Amino acid sequence: MEPTPIAATIATVRDAVATAKASGRTVGLVPTMGALHAGHAELIRTARRRCGFVVVSIFVNPTQFGPKEDFGKYPRTLEADRELCADAGADLIFAPNAGEMYPEGTLAFVEVPKLDAVLCGPRRPGHFRGVCTVVLKLLNIVRPDVAIFGAKDAQQSIILKKMVRDLDVPVEVQIEPTVREVDGLAMSSRNRYLSPAERSLAPRIFAALQSVQRRVADGETDVASLQSGLLAELIAIPGAKVDYAQILDAESLEAVGQLRKPALAAVAVFLGGTRLIDNVIVGG
Repeated sequence: MEPTPIAATIATVRDAVATAKASGRTVGLVPTMGALHAGHAELIRTARRRCGFVVVSIFVNPTQFGPKEDFGKYPRTLEADRELCADAGADLIFAPNAGEMYPEGTLAFVEVPKLDAVLCGPRRPGHFRGVCTVVLKLLNIVRPDVAIFGAKDAQQSIILKKMVRDLDVPVEVQIEPTVREVDGLAMSSRNRYLSPAERSLAPRIFAALQSVQRRVADGETDVASLQSGLLAELIAIPGAKVDYAQILDAESLEAVGQLRKPALAAVAVFLGGTRLIDNVIVGG
């Protein structure tokens, strides 16, 4: 199988996309930070089924990392990523450097207030500003018909859909279900940070979320009680440090007292130095 071509500059990727569109092909974009895994492969295959030309961006975006976060050690595995992209059917990888994406003197940024004020937002100041800015830049550079993201990053998905709607960006944002390991752990590039012992405990995060789903299916609607049970199960994981465990409206991310429509049960948990997030939809 031929390796997927790599474009390092905005001009190169725009030329390739223009050629594809001139031949009547629709364009799909799968934005990533690399260190690709089977979850990313499924996003690429989804784009392949929908579109005639699939671009995968690989860019470890410095503006979405805080000063004490893992930007420096975030895994960079371009050759392995290239193989996965070829196997999954990508037509082009856009892999710019930071200078290409943020030329000297860059000042503009994008924020979606309110939606970034809960869950990961207060704990990662500036994170969603960095995410929104880089994704809008990618959308402007590639100009895809469809952009595909995974549901594991639920808050990110909600924010990006709002950004696209509010700014009249001509793209369809498609959110695909979380891809999981056999034991239920949500696939993530950061899972490789886990020690064997931590990896063995990590599936209990999803198990706690499944417990909430079962309680709701059995008729429980009191959010405070559901959150309390969720927190208790997470705290019971040996060595776990719970960053948050909340149940919020699935669209507005506002607090709710009783489940009357779909809600997002979202958690962030540290196992050792690794922060893992996961979520499920409950109610509705």
